[in-house]
Amino acid sequence: MTTRLRVAIIGTGFMGRMHSHAWRTAPRFFSLSPAPEAALLVGGGPERTAAAAAEFGIPESSADWRTAVTRDDIDIVDICTPGHTHAEIALAALAVGKHVLCEKPLANDVADAERMAEAAAAAAASGAVSMCGFSYRRTPALALAKRLIDDGRLGRIRHVRAQYLQDWLTSPDAPFTWRLDRARAGSGTLGDIGAHSIDTAQWLTGSAITGVSATLRTFVESRPRLDAHIGLGGSADADAPREKVTVDDAVAFTASFADGALGVFEATRMAAGHRNANRIEINGELGSVAFDFSAMNELQFHDAQLPSEEQGFRRIDVTEPGHPYAGAWWPAGHGLGYEHLFTHQTVDFVRAITDGTPARPDFDEAAQVQRVLAAVETSAADASRYTPVEGARS
Repeated sequence: MTTRLRVAIIGTGFMGRMHSHAWRTAPRFFSLSPAPEAALLVGGGPERTAAAAAEFGIPESSADWRTAVTRDDIDIVDICTPGHTHAEIALAALAVGKHVLCEKPLANDVADAERMAEAAAAAAASGAVSMCGFSYRRTPALALAKRLIDDGRLGRIRHVRAQYLQDWLTSPDAPFTWRLDRARAGSGTLGDIGAHSIDTAQWLTGSAITGVSATLRTFVESRPRLDAHIGLGGSADADAPREKVTVDDAVAFTASFADGALGVFEATRMAAGHRNANRIEINGELGSVAFDFSAMNELQFHDAQLPSEEQGFRRIDVTEPGHPYAGAWWPAGHGLGYEHLFTHQTVDFVRAITDGTPARPDFDEAAQVQRVLAAVETSAADASRYTPVEGARS
């Protein structure tokens, strides 16, 4: 093992920026040996990538990911690019024995996701570690919910209710981005934020989704190009060039879980007033937990085994040293933010490499999320049809 784990971050956008922050922060608050180092930033153009590397505090930049993933001085490849590129980059990195952290969703279709899972399993035999970046798993409150469920505090799980509501596309003149292009994004709201709800639900319950009945909607079928002029009123010029939207704006579906639980899921990027409302509630025979990312340091817990006079949801302030991840940060009562989830993800990934702890979610778990996404789209194509999730694993 080297004295540092040198990381190549592939991607200079929002996730590249967030991951670079996490790689810098993790060894400053958590004991990691060897410590990671963001050594190389890889992007689409030399000048733009060099400017981003300087801004992110990364010493070297490159516009050639193929060379970057084969370099002897790179230990970890961190993929923060649009979904259509994930498989090619990950497969190339795994083929030369690199550790791979890949943003979600794992791929744009089931075939690529399963190829990646197979390659990750083969590379693991030589010590390569792979993980998919479903960062919400690293929210201390959700990690506490997982602990309560695993300890049997909820008993048998009966219901899962998940919502993920955003509003950044509410205006029909919100500009077109790659996330609205099926060729690059794979799907819209479904894969972008619905995938988080699917992963969270399967992780918390420990049970796979085995079938779905779904509806998808696209409310705005074209949007102004990024270079279109937007007036003071927030509207594009009438003759501004527009791009066709080829993905969904909203999704709703019911789900059956392998353990018999019933799930209800909703996701949209057009819920006015909701900036990032990621919510989940799980009801069991002995109690319930409820979480809303808008209050990310809190978990609502109902213990149905208490006397009826004492029952009801109570708020747990998840900032105590004994709570997951919280002890590495601030005194109790001083909450964490969105960026901390990525630091926790980095810590868990590094420890999987150095200590042999499981890297979760691994690519196989992420491929199961992709199977659910595919089943939702298949079901939505015929709203009267219940669609099994092919290849779902209990």
